Amino acid sequence: MQETVLSMTNISKAYKKKPVLSDIHMTIPRGAIYGLAGSNGAGKSTLMRIISGQTAADKGELNLFGTIPVRNNTQIRHRMGILIEEPGFFHHMTAAENLEYYRLQFGVPGEERISEVLDLVGLSQTGKKKFGDFSMGMKQRLGLALALLHSPEFLVLDEPINGLDPESIREMRRVFLDLNKRQNVTLLISSHILAELENIATVYGFLSHGKLLQEITAEELKKKCSTYIDLQVTDSKQMCVVLEKDLGLTDYQVHPDGHIHIFHAMERGEEIARAAVMKGIGLKSLSSHALNLENYYMNLMGGDTNV
Repeated sequence: MQETVLSMTNISKAYKKKPVLSDIHMTIPRGAIYGLAGSNGAGKSTLMRIISGQTAADKGELNLFGTIPVRNNTQIRHRMGILIEEPGFFHHMTAAENLEYYRLQFGVPGEERISEVLDLVGLSQTGKKKFGDFSMGMKQRLGLALALLHSPEFLVLDEPINGLDPESIREMRRVFLDLNKRQNVTLLISSHILAELENIATVYGFLSHGKLLQEITAEELKKKCSTYIDLQVTDSKQMCVVLEKDLGLTDYQVHPDGHIHIFHAMERGEEIARAAVMKGIGLKSLSSHALNLENYYMNLMGGDTNV
């Protein structure tokens, strides 16, 4: 049985009686790169703060490394690295000087650890350059270096690539994959940039309006994100009856704009069109499409689902 780094059961949170998170169930296996996808305002940052111990849930249970953290908070939290907001770095100090300050504050042994983490995040050549002169990407990587300073097993990163240029995003991606594969670090990364999560995540959680709609592995998602028939007719409700009763097709989605997406039936396009005509349903269009992560996420957010 695969070891679980984090599990959450019925986690809920409200601010001023306004629900922000509702009955969240989440499981992160050891060794995963968990991509938490959701639009701005979905509740990602609040969820991250609860996981990191910066705020408390109103109800529910959180379990880290097989332990409820409130019972042994310091020891358990020390196994985590957190990057939720930009750390308070000193603008007049270099990367190494900033990390040395925090190394002493945190009681991390060994000055050599500073050069190790700077090398990990690609900042080993910054030399005497001051933090105030860093680019956005360099600042993000230094924040990651700080999160890694005490050699955590589990990294919690809230929107770590937000605002970065393409080159910096590629560099951060390299760092995440290297940490996961070579250092065996489990990562939880939240983002609204779905295309980037698609490049690194091994597990996905889709958050919308404070609810975790689905957890799915990258392998399972790949099977779903294959191809589908996009069907548009004059009467979608009647067409759904035809699909199910006459053709035996139940793996489909109906969208608010009237389009019907039919999965695992690519070879039956002509049969579907013929059945619509035989039932007197006007056929507007029928075409095949590939489904990517963004399509899948948007389909999950809206439409009547029969998958």
